[in-house]
Amino acid sequence: MKDRFSDKASGYAAFRPKYPETLFNHLYTHTKTFDAAWDAGTGNGQVAAVLAGKFNRVYATDISIKQLMKVPNMANLSSFVADEAAPQISDASIDLITVAQAIHWFQVDKFCDEVSRVAKPGALLATWGYGLIQLPSAYQPAVDRFYSKVVGPYWDPERKHIDNRYADISIPFKELKPSEHFEMTYKWNAESLEGYLNTWSSVGNHVKEKGENPVPRLISELTSKGLPAAFEVMFPLFTRLFRV
Repeated sequence: MKDRFSDKASGYAAFRPKYPETLFNHLYTHTKTFDAAWDAGTGNGQVAAVLAGKFNRVYATDISIKQLMKVPNMANLSSFVADEAAPQISDASIDLITVAQAIHWFQVDKFCDEVSRVAKPGALLATWGYGLIQLPSAYQPAVDRFYSKVVGPYWDPERKHIDNRYADISIPFKELKPSEHFEMTYKWNAESLEGYLNTWSSVGNHVKEKGENPVPRLISELTSKGLPAAFEVMFPLFTRLFRV
C-alpha cells in the first residue's frame, strides 16, 4: 500500500469532502447487525467517526501515523497502524467493512483475504470513491485541463481505478446491484478549492519533481474568468457493495 497523504494530513482533514448521511443510511439498510465495523484506509477517521455513532465498536486502520493522529477520540473507536491486514481484529467479528477512496491503493487480494477472515457470515463490504470535482460550467474546462494536462502525468497509476469508478477492481464476493445515486455538493470559495486541490497526490508529485506548485496558477486563471466569491462544487460519488 502506498502512503501518499502523511505529508497532507492537516489539509486532508480540513479540505476533503465529507460523505453524505444518505450514503451511510444506505449502508445500514444492508447491514444485519451493528456490533463491530472496520474502516480500512481510514485516513483522518472521517468515516470511522460516523460509524462509531451506530456500531458498538469501530476499528480504524491506516498506514499513516500522521493521518491517524487526526482520528477523533471516541470511546468506542480504536485506531491503529495497519496495511491491508489487521491482525488486531478477531476472526468472524465484523458486521461492516468500509473502504472510502482508498481501495485503489491496496493489494486487493491480500485485503480480500483479510475481509474473509474478519467478517461475520453475511457481513457487508462497502467500497466507494468520488470522481473529479465539478465546478460551474464556465470554469470546468480549466479544471479539466489542470487534471489531465498539468498534473495528469503526475498521477500514480492507481488513479485510473478512480476514473473507471472501481469497475476494473476484481473483488471475489457477491456484489449487490446498485440501487441509489449519491453526490456531494457544497458551497465553496477559492480558498476552499485551493486547499482541496493541494491535497491531490498528483500535485504533491508535481511539486517534488518540478519544485513549484501549479495550483495557485489555476486559481488565478479561474479568478480572472470571474469566479465568484462563493460557488457550488459537486463530487460524483460511486459505490460497490458486496456480501461476504
